[in-house]
Amino acid sequence: MTPQSLLRALFDKAVEVADPMRSLAAHLPPKPAGRVVVVGAGKASARMAEAVEAAWGPCEGLVITRYGYGRPCQGIKIVEAAHPVPDAAGAVATAEMLALLSGLGEGDFVLALISGGASAMLVCPVEGVSLAEKQAVNAALLACGAPIVQMNTVRKHLSRVKGGQLAAAAYPARVLALMISDVPGDDMAFIGSGPTVGDASTPDQALAILAHWAAQVPVTALEALRRPTGVIPPADPRLSRTTNRIYAAPAQSLAAAQAMAKAEGLRVIMLGDALEGEARDVAATLAQTALQARSNAPVLLLSGGELTVTRRGDGIGGPNAEFCLALALALQGAAGIHAIACDTDGVDGAAEVAGALIGPDTLAKARAVGVDPALALARNDAHSFFAAIGGQVVTGPTLTNVNDFRAILVLPQG
Repeated sequence: MTPQSLLRALFDKAVEVADPMRSLAAHLPPKPAGRVVVVGAGKASARMAEAVEAAWGPCEGLVITRYGYGRPCQGIKIVEAAHPVPDAAGAVATAEMLALLSGLGEGDFVLALISGGASAMLVCPVEGVSLAEKQAVNAALLACGAPIVQMNTVRKHLSRVKGGQLAAAAYPARVLALMISDVPGDDMAFIGSGPTVGDASTPDQALAILAHWAAQVPVTALEALRRPTGVIPPADPRLSRTTNRIYAAPAQSLAAAQAMAKAEGLRVIMLGDALEGEARDVAATLAQTALQARSNAPVLLLSGGELTVTRRGDGIGGPNAEFCLALALALQGAAGIHAIACDTDGVDGAAEVAGALIGPDTLAKARAVGVDPALALARNDAHSFFAAIGGQVVTGPTLTNVNDFRAILVLPQG
């Protein structure tokens, strides 16, 4: 394989391992007797629902996924809604989900399917905050560069369904939540803003996060955070019949890519599955790591996690494409170094593009077509840059989401 095709194959392997149709059934119990209700939200949730019905047969329920990520189900209703900024379709579907859970009894069973993206798709703002104002909060959080854990802390305290409140709505029914992790460290409280997981954070902490990142949010959101919110503490009795379980996580996908790389004769250096930070800053650091890793044999640097972008310009970008652009600039055409960075859900930031590929010729290609990489980086316009030079990775909906995937291939010089 060429370096570029090898890197793409490694990414495809990471995505394949996290496909719910391949991995979810082994984590399902036998279908309980009595009433069973399936609910869920996230970019992978429709595929998860499809896998559940493949194992259990037709089920009652409702799942909310991203536009274009729907799957055919026999009984579970699939609703498509917006991501990363919520919309009315998500709000209507969330109200329907809460109504479906109301009135359940001790003998009933709820299966909750949660994956990344649920924070935007489960939409039920607290009293005094409108949908439009909640949309403004999400947009502000996305633009300021806050890490996902901090973003989701704010989201929880402005919601009537996150931070354990979905599970509380189903009480006293038994609840089993199966999750695909897309957060660094796999903290279940922050996957989709933890709709089935108790949370010990406070509204004051959410206010402090907004202040730290200078996020410009509507005054109604600030006023709401100065009142008690409905987030459910971990010891709340309404969570006593809820079991939360991560069944797919970034580490598994990276391990599969690592095994594939070793089979191709590469020495693999694992940099971790929980890298965070500004995409361009992490790129500068990993460029030096790659240069220092040069040896007489090929080396692969693997990492996951979730990088962020502070919006400075008016371009079209995402953290993975921006990472690749910044990496190319830092490497300045260094011989033998190729890289890929993609979001495993197939969508990187503001475009229907998973990410990008770079190589020693990336900057030369840009010069040949008259594109300025430094200007593109300054404008947060990485997707336009890679579209111009043919470096985009486009997958379409992958139907899963185990966060970012980065691989840097360092070939021997000469």
